[in-house]
Amino acid sequence: MGQRSAGATSLIAAELSIGFGSSLAGILIPIVGSVVVVAARQLVTVLILLPTVRPRLTGKSFKSLLPVIGLGVVLATMNLSFYESLGRIGLGLAVTIEFFGPLSIALLTSRRFLDFLCVAAVGLGVYLLADGEKHLDLIGVILAIVAGASWACYILLAKTVARRFKGLEGLSMASVISLAILAPAALALIDWSQLNWWVIGLLLATGILCSAIPYSLDAFILRRITARLYSIILSTAPAIAALFGWLVLGQQLTWLQVFAVILVTLAAAITFATQKDEGPSSELEGAATVTP
Repeated sequence: MGQRSAGATSLIAAELSIGFGSSLAGILIPIVGSVVVVAARQLVTVLILLPTVRPRLTGKSFKSLLPVIGLGVVLATMNLSFYESLGRIGLGLAVTIEFFGPLSIALLTSRRFLDFLCVAAVGLGVYLLADGEKHLDLIGVILAIVAGASWACYILLAKTVARRFKGLEGLSMASVISLAILAPAALALIDWSQLNWWVIGLLLATGILCSAIPYSLDAFILRRITARLYSIILSTAPAIAALFGWLVLGQQLTWLQVFAVILVTLAAAITFATQKDEGPSSELEGAATVTP
């Protein structure tokens, strides 16, 4: 298997891991709440990253750390708003709406009519998905939009952090900041009577599937595939989310909604596939597979 094929296969595996982990989060949210789920995921992330990355603060000014602090705040906002929306409107619709975030970056940096057509197609897909829901939670939709906007901010901030810090050093510090923001709220809201070995196991599995596996594959992937190929594969996220929403959470989709998911996936893939190609880059390392 060539390097490009290996990188693409690894990225698909990472996306499937995130999709499965998010579906497990959908099981946990009604039991312990989204804040606890997100805090547990961030705790797993910190426990995985810190021992291997060991970030150094010596010699770094507060000004140089501002992008990392911003990244930590955005990371907390992105995950919390996404998981809260997941619990309100379902995994497939939450991911589809959220996907407007990274897609908007491609649109804002392009003046091509094709990109505007693709974004219009995504908008139509989201409308068809929402129209198929009998009792759509408006707050859930707003939270999914916040998650998408946060994802866009995360990508832009992560590029800055990746240029200033080596490897996953910046991301590990941002993860600690994110955990520090979420932990007090999680400790205040957690219902300890709901915790048992099954719930703890699911929390651990969610952290591993959404963070540990994607992080472990991250550097391998980004050194073997182009940014464009990465984005094309990433555009399958709505379809993967809908699949796991159906398999794990029993969230049914009508044929019209299935068409909507396919429409969003294809529109995003066309947008990314027709962008100017770039070689494999480590500039996005630490941002790539960090999706909500």
